[in-house]
Amino acid sequence: MSGRRPRSPSPVRKAPQRHAQDGAGSAWQLQAAKAKFSEVFRRARAIGPQVVTRGGVDAVVVIPVEQYELLLARSNQPKSLVEFFRRSPLAGLDLHLERDRDTGRQIAL
Repeated sequence: MSGRRPRSPSPVRKAPQRHAQDGAGSAWQLQAAKAKFSEVFRRARAIGPQVVTRGGVDAVVVIPVEQYELLLARSNQPKSLVEFFRRSPLAGLDLHLERDRDTGRQIAL
């Protein structure tokens, strides 16, 4: 026994059977991605996200920086209206809002 503990399985999903050379162009084995990084880069900019697999398992995704910034912006959005108001710069203000009591209007029937 080597004294090493067995690694627990990671929650990584298996990659679908795709090949970068078959025209789909969205999944690359790690070695192919290393060898053709310029092509992976070009396709990420021109076509869309490029998945890099390692051992048949999706490992990373190469995306344009614009898409990455959109993802970051979305992740910082409040999850609910309550959270939105809690994050508001006006959240700590002590506002006293008053309004006239509106009793409605008389309608002749």
